[in-house]
Amino acid sequence: MDTPIMTALRLHAADQHLTLLSSTPAVADYNRRYFGSWWKAFEVPAATAWTGPLLAADVNEAEYAGLRALVEASPHEKASYARAETLVAHDATGTITAVSPGPQLAYLHHTLSGYLSLRGTDAEQVGLASARIARDTLRGLLLADGWTLLHASAAVRDGQAVLTFGAKGAGKTTTALALATRGWQLLANDRVFVRPTRAGHLDVLPWPSAAAIGLGLLDALGWCDIARTRLHDGDRLHPTQHPEVTQALMTGRRTPLWESDGRRERKAHIFPDQFNAWFGLDLATEGRAATVLFPQIDPSARPAALNQHRALGDEDFMHGATEDRYPDILGLAPTGSGSDHARQAVAAHLAQLPHCSVRLGHDLAANADFLAHHLA
Repeated sequence: MDTPIMTALRLHAADQHLTLLSSTPAVADYNRRYFGSWWKAFEVPAATAWTGPLLAADVNEAEYAGLRALVEASPHEKASYARAETLVAHDATGTITAVSPGPQLAYLHHTLSGYLSLRGTDAEQVGLASARIARDTLRGLLLADGWTLLHASAAVRDGQAVLTFGAKGAGKTTTALALATRGWQLLANDRVFVRPTRAGHLDVLPWPSAAAIGLGLLDALGWCDIARTRLHDGDRLHPTQHPEVTQALMTGRRTPLWESDGRRERKAHIFPDQFNAWFGLDLATEGRAATVLFPQIDPSARPAALNQHRALGDEDFMHGATEDRYPDILGLAPTGSGSDHARQAVAAHLAQLPHCSVRLGHDLAANADFLAHHLA
């Protein structure tokens, strides 16, 4: 039997890094694709993998079964993690072991050494979970290094970033994508890392993630036919996308799809690299905060500036409490959205930037033209 080839993939953001070690090609490929567009992802010699935090992730049914038996036989708590029931056990050495029987994933975190292990029975599930754990590990490292996580989208031009804030449905994603269709670079569609510099600036980093875009917005962007062609050619959108959305795109549907409760829209889930490869948008890997924007969506209105002032609030910072789908069961980011001191410093920097409130309609081209002119 051939010896599996071990890949060591270094994931790098700002001054922090994590190494993913895997002999399952699909796992390394998924992380390379997921992080390579917004953070750095590059191979390093496997012998150097142990220099710093390490995540070893592989398909291994026997090891998964062993970790599951260990957790089930130990005192444990139950949690919902990534929409799956998860059993979590702690021991006296600081080791956290967790298992999600549904997707058949087992997690092991030696908190004192920073070593993480992930085992599962399906390559796609292990790939998804490894990217989630890798991102949360780097989040914890960045927060400990003075960065703060904001609930905002961001678009960049000439290194200057517009940060767009608002509650769900306010237009954060619409604003960022509208600007990206007018030559700006897309940095993030939902959240960003920020950190003040000694020179008095506020640096911005992306939070890599698949972007959830409703069919109506996808149609307004002119992307439905592109997605349909790509899907018929055998390409795939992100695996977390609901199958009904895939079917809708392939059959040409352009109106929203809703969950059974009628309150949540089922959206297309787009890989970071597909923004460029499919839709021709440029992505930014960093920026410097220059403007704070607060949009409002009024479907029947024409875009316009508003004579309103909205201060940033606690809801504009990402907290552990807001991560209802991904609670920090493994102790990867204990400071939540950053230290109180870091958050106060960020709030003070943002308060000094120009603030704009705008009304946007459902004519995306008109929105894009207005925003590009208004922010010029």
